[in-house]
Amino acid sequence: MAAGAHEKVFEDERRRLFGLAYRLLGSRADAEDAVQDTWLKWRLADADAIDNPAAWLTAACTRRCIDMLRSAHRKRVEYTGAWLPEPIHTPVGHAAAESHEMAATLTTAFLLMLERLTPRERAAYLLREIFGMDYAAVAEAMDMQEPAVRKLVSRAKTAVGSTAVRHVAPPERQRELLVAFQTAVTEGTTARLAQLLTEDIRITADGGGKAAAARDPIVGREAVLAFVGERLHDWWQSYRWVEAAINGQLGFILTEGAVPVAAVTFGFDAEGRASDVFIVRNPDKLAGLVPLVRQ
Repeated sequence: MAAGAHEKVFEDERRRLFGLAYRLLGSRADAEDAVQDTWLKWRLADADAIDNPAAWLTAACTRRCIDMLRSAHRKRVEYTGAWLPEPIHTPVGHAAAESHEMAATLTTAFLLMLERLTPRERAAYLLREIFGMDYAAVAEAMDMQEPAVRKLVSRAKTAVGSTAVRHVAPPERQRELLVAFQTAVTEGTTARLAQLLTEDIRITADGGGKAAAARDPIVGREAVLAFVGERLHDWWQSYRWVEAAINGQLGFILTEGAVPVAAVTFGFDAEGRASDVFIVRNPDKLAGLVPLVRQ
């Protein structure tokens, strides 16, 4: 295979590989590293001897991500405060968010659900249940026997339980929530927001020990409304609000000048009510949003 054709095969698969790696790792930077490592391995491979390049690349990327997940788990045990996935911009037409169903697997709530699984369970579940690969192909990608893969997927489905049902509210409800949330913060008026929240709404904030953030989740409608309408009202007055498509749905990037200081996304129940507010404050996780707020 000529050098140009060799590179084109990889480039044709790059976005799909990134989508897989990001869902596995929950980190844009780590996903990019995994894809780059896959490219380096592909560049040295004898492409003419590979019958199915897409399957080969999927296997190489999956195995690299499993290794990275094992290392990441140790780091997350020592993480300061709550850990949330790194937010990514997912514009309309982005390959990773080209369908409503796939967009739902990019949400913060879904990625946190995957944290319940072991690295191998996570990989098997994603390849089979999200990317639609048959068990034989998953077994090949993970260098395992098919019965073992079936057990991994079964255990994963049991572990995630009913939360395997993924909810993304209709765009009009998402926008209604954004308006109500911004109004609650900027004006301290929470009446409209209260109508859009579940009783057990939860705020989870990730500062990573590098930015001010609530260390423990804030749970319950009254506690959340008080925090938003009083604390955030006081703290976020000077920030600029940028609406953006983040992790497959609408959210906010708050900036100080041209620097992102927070990313806000939401989780929803089956009725379209907000069940979670996710706030990422760790500056390391906001770096990928800088080009977006400078547009």
